[in-house]
Amino acid sequence: MSVPLADRVIQLAYDPGITPSGGGLPGLSVLKNVVNSINLFALVAVVGALAVSLSVWAWGHHTGGHQAEANGKKGAVVAAGAALGLGAANGIIAFFSGLGSQVH
Repeated sequence: MSVPLADRVIQLAYDPGITPSGGGLPGLSVLKNVVNSINLFALVAVVGALAVSLSVWAWGHHTGGHQAEANGKKGAVVAAGAALGLGAANGIIAFFSGLGSQVH
């Protein structure tokens, strides 16, 4: 016995009623603290990477080492991009979560 097409479409559009909510599981505050600490550690590491990259860039420029200068530039751009991504992580996730909640 086949199911009519209209019934199948209604079944696909069924809303299970699941939404994210805080406080459902124990340890959520601990997990948030761990993620915040990881983000801070990553930002400190990016600052160090930027300092090293800028030093290599300057050293390569002043000694005529074109390869070192190019690698320093690449490192500085990568460190800046990583800092941008780490700083914007909450906003990016909130944006796409909001966008995903609009899908019906």
